[in-house]
Amino acid sequence: MPVAFRVLELLASRLCHELISPVGAINNGVELLTDGDQGFARDATALIGQSARRAAARLQFYRFAYGAGALAGGAADAGTLVAGMFEGGRAFCDWPRDFGALPPRWQKLGCNLALLAAEALPRGGRVTLARDGNGIAAVAAGESVSLSAELKAALAAEVDVEALTARTVHAYFVARLAETLGARLAVSEADRRATFVAA
Repeated sequence: MPVAFRVLELLASRLCHELISPVGAINNGVELLTDGDQGFARDATALIGQSARRAAARLQFYRFAYGAGALAGGAADAGTLVAGMFEGGRAFCDWPRDFGALPPRWQKLGCNLALLAAEALPRGGRVTLARDGNGIAAVAAGESVSLSAELKAALAAEVDVEALTARTVHAYFVARLAETLGARLAVSEADRRATFVAA
């Protein structure tokens, strides 16, 4: 199977997984409304609205992070996309204002780095992005930091593409995205922190 096709399949699988929960909640809310019990109407409407916003935020984020689309409204939009993606999750993300001066493809890399760093925080925590020389860095800090050997191998491209999974394909994609910008992605761990640097 061609490398690009395999990666595309896994990214599509990951995207669908991200949307199943909010879309399923919308469906549940609609079912509550159709039951005819007025007591549930307000709760069902709130559930539908919240889930629809969450699904839309994820779609907008992934459209930019994985797709070929550009930012619609300027530099600040990348930070808005990240804020929407992290809303309601276990991790918080600090998106620097000065990232607005970065070229769009570097902002795309920043979005992907933020998500990659958040995945290293299974119990939640904080993701902080910053400039790092001519590159950018994302630091994941929390009570627990976890980077599997499979994820590290995907980052370093030390894995057969056929062995990639929906859990590791994002790391592989981010590292390859960095390479298209002439950067190399490195990761280090220390004191309940994981640092991802693309430079």
